[in-house]
Amino acid sequence: MSWTDELYNIYERFCGTEAEGTPLLPVSHSTANAQIELTIDENGSFCGAVRVSKEDAVTIIPVTEGSGARSSGICPHPFADKLVYIAGDYGKYAEGKRSDNSKFFTAYIEQIRDWANSEFCHPAVTALLSYLEKGELIKDLIADKALVIYEDTGKLKQSEKINGIAQADSMVRIRIQYRDTSRENRTWMDKSLYDSFIAFNSSNMGECGLCYALGDVLPITYKHPNKIRNAGDKAKLISTNDESGFTYRGRFSGKEQAASVSYEFSQKVHNALKWLISRQGKAIDSLAILIWESDLNNLPSVYDAVSDDNFEDFGEVEQNTPDDPNKLGAAYKKQLDQSIFGHENTLKPASKTMVMMLDAATTGRLSMIMYTELETTRFLKNLCAWHEQTAWLRFSPKLNKNILGSFCMEEIVKCAFGTEQEQNGKTSLVCKPEVRRDTYQRLIPCVTEGRKLPRDIMNTLVNKASNPLAYSQQSYNWQLVIEVACGMIKKVKTDNKEECNMALDKECTDRDYLYGRLLAWADAAESSTYDDEDRYKRVTNARRYFNAFANRPYTTWGVIERNLNPYLNRLTGGSRVYFTKIYNEINDKFAREEFMDNSKLEPEFLLAYSCQLKAIYDGNKNSKSEDNSKED
Repeated sequence: MSWTDELYNIYERFCGTEAEGTPLLPVSHSTANAQIELTIDENGSFCGAVRVSKEDAVTIIPVTEGSGARSSGICPHPFADKLVYIAGDYGKYAEGKRSDNSKFFTAYIEQIRDWANSEFCHPAVTALLSYLEKGELIKDLIADKALVIYEDTGKLKQSEKINGIAQADSMVRIRIQYRDTSRENRTWMDKSLYDSFIAFNSSNMGECGLCYALGDVLPITYKHPNKIRNAGDKAKLISTNDESGFTYRGRFSGKEQAASVSYEFSQKVHNALKWLISRQGKAIDSLAILIWESDLNNLPSVYDAVSDDNFEDFGEVEQNTPDDPNKLGAAYKKQLDQSIFGHENTLKPASKTMVMMLDAATTGRLSMIMYTELETTRFLKNLCAWHEQTAWLRFSPKLNKNILGSFCMEEIVKCAFGTEQEQNGKTSLVCKPEVRRDTYQRLIPCVTEGRKLPRDIMNTLVNKASNPLAYSQQSYNWQLVIEVACGMIKKVKTDNKEECNMALDKECTDRDYLYGRLLAWADAAESSTYDDEDRYKRVTNARRYFNAFANRPYTTWGVIERNLNPYLNRLTGGSRVYFTKIYNEINDKFAREEFMDNSKLEPEFLLAYSCQLKAIYDGNKNSKSEDNSKED
């Protein structure tokens, strides 16, 4: 179980470190989302209460072996907990099956009293016990307007919620108003309280046994923490509570033989995992993706795109070779290497990078669907290869020009499986959460391990790109789909050891490639006769018949050509000569029998369409400039 060793090492090295305000949790502690903050003084007198904002809700709390993994039954947390456990007057104000909370409250009071009476007692514990024994918590919260009741019945309003949680299910955290104002009054941030409970809890640990992970005889646990992906996560990564099902049948006689792990090791591994996920994990629906380096050095993002406009001083290189994408590609590769491998300077020789993906099919069980370890230099090489192999000349709406770049994972997913929807007054590509999650899961190994791109993702992109009528004329979405599809075609061809140039190949005689050039010619020729307003409203015949052309090019071309003639007659001067020359160049390359082949086009036709369209627009600008100079 090398993943546990890596997480254990992270805990041992970085315990106490803070990341964006979230500390690496101490042993015997967890987090919970608090809805109410109670303030009392050292004598246990009520001072006030407020509702906790959603942004500030995450709270560190002490937990016992049982409460840290509780899902049902009566198992109180040692200090901060829900109202049903800590409010002695809960039954007076609550309705429903837990209106009688006497068993919950008794279990809580007995537990915190044991702590208060032990040699490890803390002033905050004494103060809280003294206050809660009065049994007036909810009364005080109502008086301070932290809770709301029905005026006629005096019961808690069931419709009233705090950050989406019913009032009766509220979690309460405690602030102590000390006479010594230099003391930390937020108990959830008080390290002296952490230490107090760790010592108390250690003194009450149960039987010892052999820890399979450490090889030492230590207190063993079979109750492992949850809340791994987030504070509301109930799924557990390690579970041994299935005594009647198929967990051990045919292999072990009991859970002791299946997994014997010490409490301390389990706590450290799970707390390190939670911390890393909160620090640098990525959540895609229920999927949690975590990538970390053994020394926690920063790594380049796996999810983002890389383009030439991201590189410093790349503008100089671009100006020297603006019309040759292949030369530009060489410059891009050089800058890409420098950008990604610049991280090597901070790495140790034995540096490793871990990639982990976690998901849960049910609310109770968390599955590790992927775990791999790579030398960090290998990880960087794979990442560099991904950005190189998927790069394509793409239009940047922000810069209003073509740039050379790869595509972020979100763009690939949405272009492949998303549909256009109106969001906040903007037409965007939106993908179903479960499809987005599954696609991320399949793409991550392609980036981190250098695996081949699943061909069905490329085919889906080609089909999407072949249906321009599914996209708004006013949006950039279809153009983006075309560009992403070309980038993924290039990736598949590279995976198969085939060449794929981003420059227009004027010498290529492949049928699919020539038909792609022909379609781009028809599209550009017709749109060149539109005025600026029509260009964003009207659909060319090439785009109207795009899908049919991809499936039956020969017969569909006849339809496109007939509809195109009136627009060709409008061309004048340099434009007419320019488009006629391009058409003749393409037509001369066609063998008659291949031109008459009506079978479905291969994905390469999209590469030709994209390259030819860019070449035409670049050349057409020059021809119009010549026309204008002649008229002058």
